[in-house]
Amino acid sequence: MKDVEFPVFKTKVKGLDKTFDLMDVKGREDYFQAKAGDEIKRLREYLKENTFVAYLLGKKNSGKGTYAKMFKEVVSPDKVEHVSVGDMVRELDAVVQDPAQRKELEAFLSKNYRGYMPLSEIMAALDSRSTKVLLPSELILALVKKKLAAAGKKALFIDGFPRNMDQVSYSLFFRDLIGYRDDPDVFVMIDIPEKVIDERIKYRAVCPKCQTSRNVKLLPTKKVGFDEKEKKFYLFCDNSQCTSERMVGKEGDEQGIGPIKDRLMVDEELIKKAFELYGVPKVLLRNSVPVDTAKDYVDDYEITPEYYYEKQGDEIKILEKPWQVLDDEGVASYSLLAAPVVVAMIKQLVEALEI
Repeated sequence: MKDVEFPVFKTKVKGLDKTFDLMDVKGREDYFQAKAGDEIKRLREYLKENTFVAYLLGKKNSGKGTYAKMFKEVVSPDKVEHVSVGDMVRELDAVVQDPAQRKELEAFLSKNYRGYMPLSEIMAALDSRSTKVLLPSELILALVKKKLAAAGKKALFIDGFPRNMDQVSYSLFFRDLIGYRDDPDVFVMIDIPEKVIDERIKYRAVCPKCQTSRNVKLLPTKKVGFDEKEKKFYLFCDNSQCTSERMVGKEGDEQGIGPIKDRLMVDEELIKKAFELYGVPKVLLRNSVPVDTAKDYVDDYEITPEYYYEKQGDEIKILEKPWQVLDDEGVASYSLLAAPVVVAMIKQLVEALEI
């Protein structure tokens, strides 16, 4: 990321020659124990009596939710909570349509919402499902407070807050608002090349029947077809509950990051703004590693594979190679799988929390 330096984090362990399957739950468990077993043990002990609040800052589709959920899976499923502000806001649509839930929401907001937009206007905007009315930051704070009250006292990964510049200052006092006054907070910042986001979108494929999502380039299914007319490969859905439908691209995905370019710029400015703040520890995560130094920092199996296909008669072979992209500085880089990024998060959090 321009103007902010995210150092390359070394996950390669000298003398550890074993290869781990990072797509398998047991393989990931063994991997994390080998790469960060001591830090995981310390975090588990810490979470028996303590919590923390981590604000996830990264561009749209940078993997914030994936990293938080994997951290939860590896460290302590019962002591860690991932809260997606975006999902929470989207859930409001169903809440306001249900009379009982709506009544509960209005009662809660009447006691906890403090802001400049009248509550009646907010409810009217939710009723009309209007996307033109920007929900005020004060409402988001109240909604998150409600969400977390139900979650109990856990370590929190807040995904999607702050979302704009004025909310950065809100986040500094956020733990006071939610009753975590004595617990440390930390910014977890993610650097990801826009080329990675672009190709994640462009090559996305969705089953038209069950909505299962895959990626022709990055996450194929076991069965692949070839369209003779269009001269391109496609995937068949392998959801066991589905009927092996041909997967298709979502409308607009061919534009990649084009439609969200402005949003990505705002996200980058948010990270830069938060980076300048004093008094809040920062965990810096990179999704990529330069090609020319990769062998010194990561193992081959930690690099995201790129899949490509060869048609041999009636058979289609699925082949793979390390996924190479240009980062935002134009440096040839490998994109990393989620697991090594989470190893970096675990090790840095232990330092930030002084465990």
